[in-house]
Amino acid sequence: MQDQLIEKFNQRDAQVAVIGLGYVGLPLALNFARAGYQVTGIDLDRRKVEAIQQGESYIGDITSAEMSRYVAAPVYQAAVGSNGIAPDPLGAKDALHVAIKQQGALKATTDFAALAACDAVSICVPTPLSKTGDPDISSIVAATEEIVRYLHPGMVIVLESTTYPGTTREILLPLLLENGQGLRIGEDFFLAFSPERIDPGRTDWMTHNTPKVIGGVTPACAAVARAYYGQAITTLVPVSSPDAAEMVKLFENTFRSVNIGLANELLLMCDKLGLDAWEVINAAATKPFGFMKFTPGPGLGGHCIPIDPQYLSWKLRTLAYHARFIELASEVNTEMPRYWVQRVQDRLNDTGQALKGSSILVLGIAYKKNVSDLRESPALDIIHLLQAKGAAVCYHDPHIPSFQHDGMAMASVSDLSASLKTVDCLVIATDHDIYDWEEIERNAALIIDTRYVIHR
Repeated sequence: MQDQLIEKFNQRDAQVAVIGLGYVGLPLALNFARAGYQVTGIDLDRRKVEAIQQGESYIGDITSAEMSRYVAAPVYQAAVGSNGIAPDPLGAKDALHVAIKQQGALKATTDFAALAACDAVSICVPTPLSKTGDPDISSIVAATEEIVRYLHPGMVIVLESTTYPGTTREILLPLLLENGQGLRIGEDFFLAFSPERIDPGRTDWMTHNTPKVIGGVTPACAAVARAYYGQAITTLVPVSSPDAAEMVKLFENTFRSVNIGLANELLLMCDKLGLDAWEVINAAATKPFGFMKFTPGPGLGGHCIPIDPQYLSWKLRTLAYHARFIELASEVNTEMPRYWVQRVQDRLNDTGQALKGSSILVLGIAYKKNVSDLRESPALDIIHLLQAKGAAVCYHDPHIPSFQHDGMAMASVSDLSASLKTVDCLVIATDHDIYDWEEIERNAALIIDTRYVIHR
């Protein structure tokens, strides 16, 4: 079974599925289609499924034109070199077949029955924290239970969703073994973990060229998973187990969280000492060794960095270990919106104004520049805190025309230039490239710059 599956992947004759068509799943599904697989995306959100069927992208990193190329009716285009062999779409290896499937490789559905015909399935569902701060892997469990219904010999399952070390072995494997009609792991079906490494908004490191870490439950599982991903990803990084691969993902984002926390605390310390934190950081960054530049800001945002370290901290608490770096960094980063709101209040006081009743414009509310992702954005905390202190708050973000969050519903101001001239204070929360910073500096009376783009 192992050899048969690997041959299918090498020939790119496999049918694969991706469960969860968000920021991780959709780029992965499209990348598999680009590599020549027949791909079925599965998502419970009918709006996403309908958009894909119509060739429309709802993710900034993917254009609708690119989507349509792979969703249209099947067309086989010859792409044959002078030697009669088709070049690989990624330029990473020689293709084994003459025609490359350029269109018709991607479809979407809400029906998990599509798994019955699939040789491989990747799970890319969200893994948030619960209200108590514990890992919520209910979507992983639900997806696995659906897979169990259609599990068959010659199938590889790869979990990509970020989770705590042990999830693949302790949660997925027992579900598959107990309900898999006697199928044997590493012989009849195969299981692995391969963490996603999506960074929305990037144009240099994308799904196909970002090195992919893979850890299989058994050596056979690892071999099959590598063959599965190896046709679509240029560089694979094998590790000894799914537990190690799960830990890799958490360490990557814990590394960022802790260092961002250190940069944020540097800002707080320099504020107390009357120093310019950015001057210190930029001077330190000239050291050609032993230093990596991290910068302060309004706090952490996105799905990964604020959440992933908490998965690791939770797991270690179950082992009676206190992850001090993680929790201290989280404490510092979580308090940054309060620091910036206090800065607003202090600067208004310097001009003889009270924060209560003042008009505040928050510029950019996405968690990072040039994306439309609002998940865990610190700008939302800043808005909530300002409103709680009686300020009249509006916002502008070209990527997010409106939003609803925690009982708050707002729409982006339509005329940024006019708003800049009328508000009492501007808070730069997200530094989108589309903004004309010189114009903003000319027209805003009072600026609180959390991103250090205007330097005042």
